[in-house]
Amino acid sequence: MKEAKYWEPLDGKKVRCNLCPLNCIINEGKRGSCRVRMNINGMLYTLNYGKVSSIALDPIEKKPLFHFWPGSCAFSIGTVGCNMHCKHCQNWEISQADETFPYLQDATPEAIVRLAKHYECESIAYTYNEPTIWYEFVLDTAKLAKKEGLNNILVTNGYINEEPFRELAPYIDAMNIDIKAFDDRFYMKIASVPTGEPSRKIAEMAKNEFGIHVELTYLIIPTLNDRDEEIRAFARWVVNNLGDDTPVHFSRFFPHYKLLHLPPTPIETLEKAYKIAREEGLKFVYLGNVPGHRGENTYCPRCGKLLIERWGFEILRYEIQDGKCKYCGENIPIVGEYKRKKYRGMWW
Repeated sequence: MKEAKYWEPLDGKKVRCNLCPLNCIINEGKRGSCRVRMNINGMLYTLNYGKVSSIALDPIEKKPLFHFWPGSCAFSIGTVGCNMHCKHCQNWEISQADETFPYLQDATPEAIVRLAKHYECESIAYTYNEPTIWYEFVLDTAKLAKKEGLNNILVTNGYINEEPFRELAPYIDAMNIDIKAFDDRFYMKIASVPTGEPSRKIAEMAKNEFGIHVELTYLIIPTLNDRDEEIRAFARWVVNNLGDDTPVHFSRFFPHYKLLHLPPTPIETLEKAYKIAREEGLKFVYLGNVPGHRGENTYCPRCGKLLIERWGFEILRYEIQDGKCKYCGENIPIVGEYKRKKYRGMWW
């Protein structure tokens, strides 16, 4: 337990948490919507500092990040809790849990950085549940990781207030931000927050103000956020506010948690979203959760040649040299060089 950052006392031993746009007003002895920030005797504490639910060595393509140090290893960690309550969450066992989750292990920022370096990972990814509600631990770890030459990655819903994000942003190198939909009715009904606008603002701030590498994921759920006009509006916002070179991942939905009654996303729906996004001017559009589909690959926006061939999270072919298309010289915005990585006898 550790005193939280970004809160203020109110009358009657109440507190207001100012970490995320929900700005929960919390009575003494109660918790915020994220379940892991608690008012104890008129002070706000974070209950998940150093509490780790998940650790894995992931190919960075799993985040997914396709334009950031391709082929590299991300030391991935998560905790418990989330400030959204998405009915389709695939990690709901930890995102909707609190510090009583039975499989938590204690860790320090020093231990996380030491392990990441031991396993020769280039990055630490804060992922699996929502990392921004792990704010204090992520901030401490990211600062130390930066000193040790590691990249820091947030896989996030982007639902954080601007002031705390400004403190964290200088230590973050890349973000995959989950844009749930382009209709606030979805956010209210499915994610239990009033609007998706804060996530979009954070995406714009991250890329345009701090120069963080940003990729976006849009999980397409049948009947809920798959309308052509919604996909078009999303793509147009990306082009106008983040740039036409921003990688966008349209991912296939499979039934999870409280949306077991819906079918998987038809491949045709994903392909239509791909086509719409390209029509709106996006240069790098990808399809996720469809291993072997050509939508996993990177193509040159000028000559159309295949530049990066992927199967799931594995790179099979790489035709970019010095950040340019091998065939026509077009600049391809990839951060870092691709190196086929060997780890303990295994290639990825």
